[in-house]
Order: sequence, then C-alpha cells, then structure tokens
Amino acid sequence: MTRTTLAPLESPQVTAPGKAATEARRTARRRAALEWIGVHSLAIAASLFFLLPFVFVFLTAVMSDDQALTRDLWPNTWEWGNFADVWNTPGFLTWWRNTLLYAGLGTVLAVGSSLPVAYALAKFRFRGRNLMMMLVIAAMMLPPQVVIVPMYLFWARQMDLAGTLWPLIIPFAFGNAFTIFLLRQFLLTIPREYTEAARIDGCGELRTLLKVVVPMAKPGIAASALFHFFYCWNDYFGPQIYASENPAAWTLSYGLESFKGAHQTDWNLTMAATVLVMAPVIVVFFFAQKAFVEGVTLTGVKG
Repeated sequence: MTRTTLAPLESPQVTAPGKAATEARRTARRRAALEWIGVHSLAIAASLFFLLPFVFVFLTAVMSDDQALTRDLWPNTWEWGNFADVWNTPGFLTWWRNTLLYAGLGTVLAVGSSLPVAYALAKFRFRGRNLMMMLVIAAMMLPPQVVIVPMYLFWARQMDLAGTLWPLIIPFAFGNAFTIFLLRQFLLTIPREYTEAARIDGCGELRTLLKVVVPMAKPGIAASALFHFFYCWNDYFGPQIYASENPAAWTLSYGLESFKGAHQTDWNLTMAATVLVMAPVIVVFFFAQKAFVEGVTLTGVKG
C-alpha cells in the first residue's frame, strides 16, 4: 500500500497579516523617502549646482586629448598620466612653492598682527575706539586698485622689490582690516569676566591675551586664518602687478593662466592643472570645516 504525503496547506489567517505588515513597512519607507526629498529638495538642488562643475572638471582632467574636445561626459579611458604631465611642467613646482610661501607666511603675519589690534578694540575702553573701528571698516571698503599705483611706485622704486612677492607679504605684518574686523567680532563674544579675573590674578594684558583669550578664541582665529589663506591662494591681481615680470616669482593663480594660454587645445591638461590647484584648498577646508563654521557662526552673535 503506497503512502502519500500531502503538502501542508498555507493558512491565510497566518500569512495575510505578515504580507500586510511587510507591505505597510515598504509603503512607510517610500513615504519617508519622498518626504525627505521634498523637504530637502532645495538643498539637493543647491548641492548639485555647486558639485557638478567640480565633477565636470575632474572627468575632463582624466580624458584623452581627442575625447576632451568632444561632447562625451564620461571618459572612455582614464588618463591619470595627465596629472603627472602637468606636475612635471617646467615651473609648476616653483609656482607651488611661491604660493605656499605667499599664503602660509602671509596668513601667519596677518593673523599674528591683527589679533592684538582686535583684542584692544574689543576689550579696551579708550577715547577714539569707535573712530578706529570706523577706519578699519573704511579700509575694508577701499578697493586695492585705488592705491595700487602709489604702492607699486613705493615698492618698485623706493624698496626695489619689483619682481618678487614681498610687496604682497610684508604689508600683512602690519595688520589686515578684514582679519581685524572678524577677530574683533569673535572676541566680543568672550565674557569680560574671564579677562578681569586674569587681571585680578596678576596677569598683564599680553599674558591675558596669550593665556586666556587665545585658547578661547581658537575657532575665530581658525576662521580668520582660513579666510586669509584662501584669499592669498587664489589671489591673481597682486602677483600680476608685482611678479609678472619674473617667472620665478609666479604663483599658481598667475601660472595657471600662463599654462592655459600655452595649452589652449589641451583641455584635459588644463583641467588637470585646475584640479591640482584646487585640491589643497579643498583638503584644508575639509579638515578645518568644523572650526571654520563655528568661528563664522560665533562672529555674528554679538557686535
């Protein structure tokens, strides 16, 4: 006698609730995703607006010479050697060294000389303080093109520094109007009780600044330093005026214009050079963005 085995019947009372729950979870996830996209649609559009040009530059930088002049948006072959060709271009390392000198030393001098001035304008009570602050703001509003002729005559004829970057670096040792303003706004957010307690304990003004104020003002100092570093790194007008006659003193911003003129049809190499110029700024901002955002936020709290 043959024994037959019957397959168990699925119970609709058991499976139906499970399928319904699964479908409900999927619907909830889709609804949450659509709600998130709807709420952040403007942010997503703005992100794509700023991000897509960088993507385009990078993709063009790794294309071949022939493909860079076509409508193709995606590289057929990834030509990583374009970066090596740009890096080995005569003078490119010199432009890098000059830019690091200009941006690095200029930032140190500007922040170091502006911090005591900002501290005095923020914490000292003296006659003429508001007038001095108005002069700082007026200096911020004065375009550099207005005073470029007398400044060039002074540095070129009196100091004999034409063809170098020192006419751009040395003035930062005497303060920078924007850096003074930004640091002063941040120092106003530091309670006066801290500085008064330091004076009661016997600290002089210089020691109070270095031991009490500077540790508390690190976000503001970082934000000011980044602003100034980015300005020097991207400065084109200054090197064009003072260093254009000496290729050994060119910076990346001015050298990139010369490189583009020499490679008018090599858009892949031009874009590769652009990526190498932008990369350090992006890396610096990526690692310092927390202090940068905190410093910029707090400088607008009180004024």
